[in-house]
Amino acid sequence: MSYRSPLLDTTPGAVEADGADAGVAAHYGSDLREQRMLAAGNGFVDLSHRDVLTITGPDRLSWLHALTTQHVDGLAAGTSTTALILSPTGHVEYVMYGVDDGETFWLHTEPGTGAALLEWLRSMVFMSRVELADATTSYAIVWRPGPATGAGIVRAGADSLGGHEVFLPRDELGALDGPAAGVWAYEALRIAAGAPRLGLDSDARAIPNELGWLGVAVHLDKGCYRGQETVARVHNLGRPPRRLVRLHLDGSVDHLPAHGDPVQYDGKQVGFVGSAARHHELGPVALALVKRSVPAEVELVAVGTDDGPAVVASQEPLVDPEVGLHVRARI
Repeated sequence: MSYRSPLLDTTPGAVEADGADAGVAAHYGSDLREQRMLAAGNGFVDLSHRDVLTITGPDRLSWLHALTTQHVDGLAAGTSTTALILSPTGHVEYVMYGVDDGETFWLHTEPGTGAALLEWLRSMVFMSRVELADATTSYAIVWRPGPATGAGIVRAGADSLGGHEVFLPRDELGALDGPAAGVWAYEALRIAAGAPRLGLDSDARAIPNELGWLGVAVHLDKGCYRGQETVARVHNLGRPPRRLVRLHLDGSVDHLPAHGDPVQYDGKQVGFVGSAARHHELGPVALALVKRSVPAEVELVAVGTDDGPAVVASQEPLVDPEVGLHVRARI
């Protein structure tokens, strides 16, 4: 059964998003106005389509520490983190945005991926004293700009775009304070911050080194975990196969490239477009994953696959194509 946020029916001007963000509002009349509102520290974004899981039990942190890319063993209560689940060959399978409250580790993940993530985590419990649950029907994610105030379950990680995510009881969605902004505004801020999103800015072959997740979601000095060999080898030797870039698109074209559109250099495909949006200050921007060998100073072309015009773009590197330590630009 598809999800539909109650705010779509109760908030004036709400227009539903599509694709990965179907079920919540794309905007409430003007995504540029909503971006400026969020940049000024006002309002909230309904991310209630995201999946929420909880992990309890005395072994939860040491157990997660052994499974994920992040150092979470001994994580202090109230501390936020981001962790990845990798395949045995180092490809990113899941991203978990979490916080521990001292008794429970709360996490949210991409819409529609929670059930599969939960199933995989349960298969890895063995003798550990942990209990896992899908809390999506009980809790929703809401993003707010600025520092967190008040009580509640709040995550404010390095990839929270300068704001924070609230794990809100679902029955409180309709009583939120402040004006609402849609996911188009949130996505524009995310792209400007250079924060990749799994499934939109990555593909099945993506490794953390290519997306700038080292230092944000990957701890380089922890013990073994699935896929570590690939991450360590590429980090130590340098030069990941591909690199994340921010594209500054030609604003004279009244068209944004679509997710998956080919990116070309010198007439040859060198990557693909991930997310694209119109930013209230930067203009049209996108994230793209391109071959490491593409010169960083050249212009690229996003070629439309749905009969849309090609869009010329300058590139801004977010992952260094040469050195071993690949940390994306600060937010």
